[in-house]
Amino acid sequence: MISANEFILFYNELFKYLNDSFGKHEVEKLWAEIKDTYCKKLEDLIAEKGLQGMYEYWSKNLIEEGGKHNITLTNTEFIIDMHYCPSMGKLLNTHVLPYDDYCGHCPALFREIVEKQGFEFDYYIINRTKGECRLHVRKRELQQESGPKFKIVQSM
Repeated sequence: MISANEFILFYNELFKYLNDSFGKHEVEKLWAEIKDTYCKKLEDLIAEKGLQGMYEYWSKNLIEEGGKHNITLTNTEFIIDMHYCPSMGKLLNTHVLPYDDYCGHCPALFREIVEKQGFEFDYYIINRTKGECRLHVRKRELQQESGPKFKIVQSM
């Protein structure tokens, strides 16, 4: 078994290999397989506990992974403000060139699971080179405007 640090490096290189050899659609297929295989615990927690289930899942996982983040949980929304992503940080600190859409694996793994349970899911890349992003989930009935279910805002 490989360590989490080695996994991050392997994961990144696999994304690049699939993209370069077969196209982005193969990377997206991999992400879908990972979601379907390894995200069942999150899906169960959200189905049972809603926003509180998201908090239980991510607060535990993010502490284990390290990095710097704030989590906000209210009755109507769940927010992760990632100030330093541990995965992207590992890539940048080892001078490995990150896959161009490395950050895309987060919404690919989690958006469908969250939306299927009746929530809106927005994911913002704030600064890819610093590992800064924001995940904002809110109860669907509070959504006032129509628009895309998935948005990425990027600044370098």
